Amino acid sequence: MAVTFNDIVERVKQQLLGYAVDQEVITFLADSMTATDTMFVCDPETTSSAMSRGMIEIDDELIWVKKFDKVSGTVEVMGGLNGRGYANTTAAPHSADTFVKVDPAFPRKRIKEAINDAIRGVYPDLWVFGEYEFPYVAARYEYPIPAEAEDVYKVVINTIGPSRVWFPATKWRYNALASVGSQVAPTPAPTGRSIQIYDFVVPGRNVRVTYRKKPNDLVNNNDDFETVTGFPERYVDMIVYSAIWRLLPALEAARLQQSAVESTERSKIVGPKDASNASTYYMQLYQTRLREERERLLELYDSNFTFNG
Repeated sequence: MAVTFNDIVERVKQQLLGYAVDQEVITFLADSMTATDTMFVCDPETTSSAMSRGMIEIDDELIWVKKFDKVSGTVEVMGGLNGRGYANTTAAPHSADTFVKVDPAFPRKRIKEAINDAIRGVYPDLWVFGEYEFPYVAARYEYPIPAEAEDVYKVVINTIGPSRVWFPATKWRYNALASVGSQVAPTPAPTGRSIQIYDFVVPGRNVRVTYRKKPNDLVNNNDDFETVTGFPERYVDMIVYSAIWRLLPALEAARLQQSAVESTERSKIVGPKDASNASTYYMQLYQTRLREERERLLELYDSNFTFNG
C-alpha cells in the first residue's frame, strides 16, 4: 500500500503528541467556507467548550480568531482577511465537517516543511537515479544531459547485432559546468550539464547515461512518497525521525516564558532541556537509519569504477 504525504504527516504528529496522552482540542465546521470568508460556523455543541480566541487550524490553514458565539457557533476572524492564511499558510476553501483544531502545538504546515527539509537533507548521502538516452553523432564528443543530473554513475552504449548488449563506456567525462552557449550560436549544453564521450561509438547507436539526482519535494496530501521523491518506501521511518528532531526544539522555546504560574509549576515536572534531549534521541535514530541506508546503497551501487570492473 502506497504511503502518502498525509500518511507521513500523521505519523510525525502521533510521535510528537502521543497516541492518547496529548489529545488535541477540536470542533468541526457546520457549513463549508470559502477562501475569503471572514465569518464561519462551527458545530454549536462543541464550539462552547473547544473554541477560544487565538489561533486555529483547518486543514493546512491557520486562522486567527477574534471572537465566537457559543450559542450559534459563529466564529469571526481577527482583522478580516488578515486573519486568514496566518503564519505564511494559504487561505483556502474548506468543506463542511472538516475538523477545526484549536491552538495546534504542531501545525500541519510546519510538519510538512520539516518533512521536506528531511527529504532534502539526506542528499548527497542518499540519492535518486535518473536515466537519459541519446543517439551518438559522428565527430561529436559532448552531449547535453538533464539539468537535474548532479553526478554521473555510469554510461553504456548499445551494440550492433542481435545480442542487444549495452557495453560500458570507459572513456567519458561529466561536465557540471558546461557552456550554455549564446542565443546566436548553437548551445552545446543548454542545461548546463553535459557528458563527453571519448570511446569509439558507431554513429547512430544509442548512449544511455545513468546519473544521480536530488529527491523531489512532496506537495499534495495524496502524493505517493516513492513515486514523487524517487526514494524507496523503507526510507519513510528515517524521514519521520528526521522531521521530529527538527520540530521538537520548538517546545524548548515555549518554556522560556516562565511568568505564568502554570509554567513555573510545570517546570518542576518537565525539566529544562527535556525537549532538546528528546530531539537528540530522535536525531540519533535518524542518523542510525541514514548510516544503514547509505551503506546499503554503496554496497549495491558503489561507483562507476565498480560497474566498469
